[in-house]
Amino acid sequence: MQKTDNVRPIIIKRKKVIAGGGHHGGAWKVAYADFVTAMMAFFLMLWLLGSVTDDKRKGIADYFSDTRTIRSDSAGGSDLFGGTSLSVEHSITDTVATLEKYQSEVFALERVMEALMDFAAQDENLAAAFHHVAIRMSDEGLIVELFDLEHQSLFEDVTNTPSPVLEFLIASIADAFRTVVNPVAIGAHSRSFPSVFLENPVWPVSMDRATKVHVLLENAGLPQTRVNRVTGHADQSLADQVSTAARNNRVELILLRQFAPD
Repeated sequence: MQKTDNVRPIIIKRKKVIAGGGHHGGAWKVAYADFVTAMMAFFLMLWLLGSVTDDKRKGIADYFSDTRTIRSDSAGGSDLFGGTSLSVEHSITDTVATLEKYQSEVFALERVMEALMDFAAQDENLAAAFHHVAIRMSDEGLIVELFDLEHQSLFEDVTNTPSPVLEFLIASIADAFRTVVNPVAIGAHSRSFPSVFLENPVWPVSMDRATKVHVLLENAGLPQTRVNRVTGHADQSLADQVSTAARNNRVELILLRQFAPD
């Protein structure tokens, strides 16, 4: 067959298609976004770990650890133990035991206080003597304060000679103190004296009175080993802002705490 000039040749054109768009596609953007997110999470974790304490970091590590231990060197909580390491400070058993001893001690001191108040309410004469007494609980322990009244002193003049009222009160307090085993602290305070004195007697007077009360407690049956300290405070700690007031002449007998909660 003769080929004619007016017939166009058939040209087959094959186009190569690249999946995903190649350089101009969007798949790489997804991968890059995942990478940036991972890096942000990584640096955020580093910042958080750098902003917490060592105890909390150990607590977090223990939380993700596969090992299960009965005793741990760290606790990351901030409630019951404040994130403090249990084994470093003391065991849980020791903590509970100390708390129970503290509560028992508080209860015993409260019973001593109630016993003294009940003793004062038994008779009018006893109640009159207990007008010299103030009882309160403090962080240091149970404080029994004996003080002068305007019309009646616990010591004669500027001496350490006790009045009958003081001797009676010391005997009653010693009976109550023997019901517990807490150590006892004795502190004597004095009112200020006029400047006309050649030698200010506040220091020797307060010290002599504290020592005398120590002797009275021993005579009343309180063992000498129970006395922790005997102190004269002079007029350095006033109960009444009027420094020469009789109320500033006082003796404090303290049943000291032996246990305190952490």
